[in-house]
Amino acid sequence: MSNSLAQQHCEPCVMGTRPLPSDEVNRLLPSIGRWKKRQVDAVDRLQRDYHFQDFRDAFAFATKVATLAEHENHHPSMTVEWGVVRVSWWTHKVNGLHINDFIMAAKTDALITRTD
Repeated sequence: MSNSLAQQHCEPCVMGTRPLPSDEVNRLLPSIGRWKKRQVDAVDRLQRDYHFQDFRDAFAFATKVATLAEHENHHPSMTVEWGVVRVSWWTHKVNGLHINDFIMAAKTDALITRTD
């Protein structure tokens, strides 16, 4: 399913939309491989660390994620360190997880396997 998620696009999300129910989150999680559900400030997020040889490669990947986020109009939290980029997806308007977060997690993984 990850491949099919990566082919989808984010849908506009409006205030008042509810987060995905836990059973739906648990059903979707296996489709995005190494991503983990984490709670930060009582809000569920999808989080994954990507490892690289050096800072330049990590920063280049973070730039690809930023470009993707702009294209889909859905933006993550990212931390870039020497050799590591931590990406977290969640939807502010629903204060939790939305299908858009799973789509973006799959698209983020696709960036790592794609060659330029």
